[in-house]
Amino acid sequence: MSTDNIAVIRAFCADFSHLDTDRMMAYFTGSPTYHNMPGPPAVGTEAVRATIQRFLSSWQKTDWDLLNIAGNGDVVFAERLDRTDSNGKHVDLPCVGVFEMENGKIRTWRDYFDLATYTRAMA
Repeated sequence: MSTDNIAVIRAFCADFSHLDTDRMMAYFTGSPTYHNMPGPPAVGTEAVRATIQRFLSSWQKTDWDLLNIAGNGDVVFAERLDRTDSNGKHVDLPCVGVFEMENGKIRTWRDYFDLATYTRAMA
């Protein structure tokens, strides 16, 4: 099962470059949670959709380079370098995503990164 889940997360990370909220939401279960640290978690489909849309609406381009990925059962860890252009600024953001999967879909997604790296680049 972890091999299939790893493939799903590889595709999920690659698909972010399309900047398409509907495309991204297809990866989630019917009751997902997205916790973009250090903010509060977005719980439920509409909250996760709104959070993703908020990011994508200000991004002109993003490419997520997968540096390392590992899975065990329904948990996948993905170390990434998120290269994003937003509002005329650029950031290379080292990030680790932890994904809890359910039947090949993302049930819970937690992203860990240094917020100061992001805010300095966007200032």
